[in-house]
Amino acid sequence: MSNDDIDHVQAAATHLIECFAAFDGDAYFACFAPEATFLFHPTNRLLGSRAEYEQEWAGWVDTGFEVVSCTTHDQRIDLVTPDVAVFTHRVLTTVSDADGIHDLVERESIVFRRELSGAWLAVHEHLSPMA
Repeated sequence: MSNDDIDHVQAAATHLIECFAAFDGDAYFACFAPEATFLFHPTNRLLGSRAEYEQEWAGWVDTGFEVVSCTTHDQRIDLVTPDVAVFTHRVLTTVSDADGIHDLVERESIVFRRELSGAWLAVHEHLSPMA
């Protein structure tokens, strides 16, 4: 496991979280491969592509959803192969929607894959509530 590889995955994860926290949808979705999959506890199904998640996101935004802030804790990166890494963390997100402002305490796993260009893109994201 190369420290450079870990540093690159950390940079990719940090960028993804910063884009989400800034509620910058275009930059956030650019962090994911087109074929990425998503499994979120508030969604009743697997989202089978980045485009499918973008549609879901647009529906949330249409109902007043907005990310207010997002912080990450207890980060861990496991390099599974030279080109695949799993990033896990606890995440505290404050969101606003039609019902008001809510704090979400969750845990998340994001699988990153190194592309031929050398960039690390997320290919799977799984989010669940903290017990």
